[in-house]
Amino acid sequence: MDKEGKKKFKWWKIPVFLLVAAVVVVAGYFAYVFLTYSRIEDNQPLEVKGNSTEVAEAGTEYTIVSYNIGFGAYTPDYSFFMDGGTESRAASRESVIRCTTGVADKALEFEPDFAVYQEVDTDSTRSWHVDQTELIDNRYDSVAAFDHVFALNYHSAYLMYPVTKPHGASNSGLLTESRFNVNSALRRSLPIATGFKKIIDLDRCYSISRIPVSNGKELVLFNTHLSAYATDAAQGNAQLQMLFGDMKAEYDKGNYVICGGDFNHDFTLDSKEFFNPGSDEDYSWCQPFPDDAIPEGFSKCIEYNEGMVPSNRNTNIPYSEECFTSILDGFIISDNVECNYVQNIDTGFAYTDHNPVVMKFVLSE
Repeated sequence: MDKEGKKKFKWWKIPVFLLVAAVVVVAGYFAYVFLTYSRIEDNQPLEVKGNSTEVAEAGTEYTIVSYNIGFGAYTPDYSFFMDGGTESRAASRESVIRCTTGVADKALEFEPDFAVYQEVDTDSTRSWHVDQTELIDNRYDSVAAFDHVFALNYHSAYLMYPVTKPHGASNSGLLTESRFNVNSALRRSLPIATGFKKIIDLDRCYSISRIPVSNGKELVLFNTHLSAYATDAAQGNAQLQMLFGDMKAEYDKGNYVICGGDFNHDFTLDSKEFFNPGSDEDYSWCQPFPDDAIPEGFSKCIEYNEGMVPSNRNTNIPYSEECFTSILDGFIISDNVECNYVQNIDTGFAYTDHNPVVMKFVLSE
């Protein structure tokens, strides 16, 4: 370039070009997120794996465990960026495997006949692409013949935040284990946020597993994980109305109904105050459970045999006595199911940001 050409060159064009390029990249990314977004099919039949042939009996006591495994990331020192913490992924693949097998082994200590797990990843960036369903299924199969049902709760595009270590793409769902034959299973899509909020809140569902009972009825087992982020009261109520509608329909047929999982509400109505006296925190995932929405013939199992124990910790900081804790997880049963025992188990949040809930029950004759 000659001297005259150098004089005419506009150096300010370089930052302008970089700015334009950045805008194009960001716009392209948001277009990718929205264009690749899709809801998972409603009323989707689910594959039942396993070879259990046992049939459930009325009048016999059984044990069920509910456990949100937190995608195998939440060791006690872990804090999560969406809750105000620092981490976006599990520490390592080895840590994911250790936490996932730890969760399964802890539940198996109670010799469960059934188990419902939430936030189980199959192929996610955040959990180092570990198939957690395979790890848990193998653990159960090593004890007895179990049937396994997995429902994909949500799948997401690659989240480019935090920039230094992106959360990435997620494939996460609900896993049900049954020592008794599951003759069919179904995935139901819950109402979710619309517009931009749907990218944050993602998809949500519950699974329905049908277990034959020797008296000709069915034990209908619901596994659910309701929305936590970007949820307003109307959306939360719509999710519960849909869930309760399906539960009531099964009860009206004469079937036994158990719903277990993470309800993302203050399950006992007062756990926030009980565990955090004087706290003025107002988290969207810890609003009081709307008891008046529970249909006639159903009740929550909250008469804890060994006292109140939190089932969840906030992950804005590593676990300590300063953590905000609450009860989000539990069971809702029809009145032809007798709850003989229920307890949240204190694990010190060793493997996940949740504690397991154990219930012993009898199907009424």
